[in-house]
Amino acid sequence: MSEKKIGFWTCTALVVGNTIGMGIFLLPASLAPYGYNAMIGWAITVLGCVALAMVFARLARELPQADGPYGYVRTTLGDLVAYLALWSYWVSVWITNAALATGVVGYVVAVFPELGRVQPSLFALALLWTFVVVNLFGVRTGGRVQVATTALKLLPMLAVALLGAWILLTSPATYVAHLPTRAVTLGDAMAASTIALFAMLGIESATVPATQVEHPGRTIPRATMAGTLLTAAIYIVVSTVPLLLIPSQELAEASAPFALLVDRFAGAGAGRWLALFVVVSGLGALNGWTLLLGELTRTMAANGVLPGVLARGNRRGAPSAALIVTGLLASAMVWMSYSKSLVDGFTFLSKVVTAANLPLYLCCAVALGVVAKRRGGAGFYALLLIAALGAGYVVFAFIGLGEEPFVLALLLAAAGLPLYLAMHARRILARWAASRGRATPHSPPPSR
Repeated sequence: MSEKKIGFWTCTALVVGNTIGMGIFLLPASLAPYGYNAMIGWAITVLGCVALAMVFARLARELPQADGPYGYVRTTLGDLVAYLALWSYWVSVWITNAALATGVVGYVVAVFPELGRVQPSLFALALLWTFVVVNLFGVRTGGRVQVATTALKLLPMLAVALLGAWILLTSPATYVAHLPTRAVTLGDAMAASTIALFAMLGIESATVPATQVEHPGRTIPRATMAGTLLTAAIYIVVSTVPLLLIPSQELAEASAPFALLVDRFAGAGAGRWLALFVVVSGLGALNGWTLLLGELTRTMAANGVLPGVLARGNRRGAPSAALIVTGLLASAMVWMSYSKSLVDGFTFLSKVVTAANLPLYLCCAVALGVVAKRRGGAGFYALLLIAALGAGYVVFAFIGLGEEPFVLALLLAAAGLPLYLAMHARRILARWAASRGRATPHSPPPSR
């Protein structure tokens, strides 16, 4: 028997929990060299992500029966475009899970040094499979874990915000003691915006398990906008405080910028407790992305673009086959990540993940434009404006990423073409056999 569906709070927790992962805890150091350009970049990123959140919110409202982003794009742009966008996104999610598991291990060892005796790769795999098992108990179980970890991960963000406010009230001169000196340029602002975008990936999270959401036409738009705005507000505050309180050069070299901030202004040793919440944040993100990866894989399999076996669920309604197979794929990436330094591996994976997400964002923005054209009427121009803003921001982000990530995104999409062609050929064969009164063994269901 399948479980009850998830509601507004769980969907909002998915957006916030999946977006706030490990990236924000390193972001101040990454943005420090850009000075005030980082603030401009954040402003651009927030505006762009709000536009994209509005794209997903309106698509959920206009196409409430569609099964998430795949359904939005397939209904408007066709099978092949939907497949290429979702294939790239699908690969990026299990790469994200590998990066999260690897990143969490480093912080766990920092908080509990005695765990350093455990082989890091085995530790990462244990964390990865823990959340595969959690989500095998169903979307409601995974959702409860997500709500709990999201609430906990907001505590260190609140601590940084309160610390910044306390310093502003008691010693305002501290904020002007180490002002950034780097000149403001368009190129630096674009680069900073692209770095910030990696930390905002996940705003579409409430739309992915659309078939498991209560009243999706109402719940998903509300959760998407609420989650995106809450996350953006948190990010701007907690990124600005260390940027203004710690010299840029020192901040850029910090491996744990928030811990450095807390140690310096709240007392030595306090940063270790904050690192504990970094672990909670990473684990929460790992759980949320595992949940979404299972649902996304099931959706693609149900539509005949991945092997049909991946659409099967267990008695709790969880996509068991999808969770296990994607867990194995992520495990392979964990092993690969330990073949190079953690920082180099994480940096490379972050570029791949960001580039692989952008095609889906672009396709969804174009899909909303198609919906606007089909609908016409009084709401035509409003929908078209939202679609244009979303698409424009994605193009801007692609330019900011540079040539290498763009090529990576194209190669990633092309890598899925052989499977698409094979599955498409099987569907044609299945229809031909059915028309002649026969059935091929293990044929996937026709596309809906």
